[in-house]
Amino acid sequence: MSDAPQLLFKNRRLGETTFLDGYQKTGGYQGLRKAFKEMTPAEVRETVKVAGLRGRGGAGFSTGLKWSFFPADQPGEKYLVCNGDEMEPGTWKDRELLKADPHQLVEGMIISAYALQAPVAYIFIRYAYEECSRNLEQAIAEAKAAGFLGKNILGSDYSLELHVHRSAGRYILGEETALLNGLEGKRPNPRSKPPFPAQRGLFDKPTTVNNVETIANVPHILSGGAQWYKGLALTDGGAGTKLYGLSGHLEHTPCVELPVGIPLRTLVEQVGGGVRGGRKFKACLPGGASTPFLTADQLDVAMDFDPIAAAGSRLGTGCVTVFDDTTCMVAATLNLNRFFARESCGWCTPCRDGLPMVNWLLEKIERGEGTMDDIAMLKDQQRNISGRSFCALAEGAMGPVESLLRLFMDEIEDHVKLGRCPLRTR
Repeated sequence: MSDAPQLLFKNRRLGETTFLDGYQKTGGYQGLRKAFKEMTPAEVRETVKVAGLRGRGGAGFSTGLKWSFFPADQPGEKYLVCNGDEMEPGTWKDRELLKADPHQLVEGMIISAYALQAPVAYIFIRYAYEECSRNLEQAIAEAKAAGFLGKNILGSDYSLELHVHRSAGRYILGEETALLNGLEGKRPNPRSKPPFPAQRGLFDKPTTVNNVETIANVPHILSGGAQWYKGLALTDGGAGTKLYGLSGHLEHTPCVELPVGIPLRTLVEQVGGGVRGGRKFKACLPGGASTPFLTADQLDVAMDFDPIAAAGSRLGTGCVTVFDDTTCMVAATLNLNRFFARESCGWCTPCRDGLPMVNWLLEKIERGEGTMDDIAMLKDQQRNISGRSFCALAEGAMGPVESLLRLFMDEIEDHVKLGRCPLRTR
């Protein structure tokens, strides 16, 4: 894997941050120069669409298609917002990117804002990412001094204000409309859709929200071309490279950049060095805490959006958490659901009341006090919550619960039959 293409991490150096001089030496701001000197905003949008870039924040929606809903040709107040509120357990890729190479995001923001003809842009970043915030603020200052940002960029008639906004810190702020409320200084409840942010977003003006990793890909697409970018993937329907972060029961837990479509087995056995202590692989979350479990039978699945969906899960953020054969999957799911229940904004009943009920049932089963009726009630709760919540938080929380019921029913029933966790001695 040493010959795998490095786009997002090509300037990554252990313990160092690449600022303007170093960034330009490796091709930094060439994509921006091409956009401003050779391309119209519409051509930039079309190039990103043809390249097949899909959102790297979890949803996997086509970036170019999302941009096509935005009224780029409409004059007036418009916004681009970068979602850097990375708070999903097991996901830490955006932090690594911003620690290593903040100018990559700054360049991507300028190009993307130019493509959308938005005069103001915000980077909304997790409250705990203090080093990343400082890096971004320094990179923004350097970009302004070099003429890449501010008034009449590179002599054009386009100008951009770019701001860093520190989040107050709740998981719900990762939902794009809750983020917009938080950015406005309001309570971060999700908004009703429609209207969608592209029509009425930040301050009731047209707004597009994209993830850090998504926007950081844009300069490379312009520099290398749409077909080149698509060709980096290992799957026919894939495009580009992906940041994969590893955690859990592995010998090594790095964050790496590899082509979209790399087999899950390669990440676990080669990048992660295999399950720690020589134990067996039992399951994993393939894309963050809100994705359904995959088992050992699915280790050869390609880490791309469509193949993972066909396997019954989601690529999500692409950050994999591995569980070995000593793991109680009831306890693991309970741990995940406690997080989601705590982070609920309380706006809708399925999330506010349903997730604590799921916690109560899983706690009862894990203690060995559960009954078959409790298992039936857990199934009911999963069905009642899925697809019925106001936003995707509760839907995501049900990913591990649904797959627990589908893949590990024998283990759940053993808790009831034995009156204890089957992986624990009396």
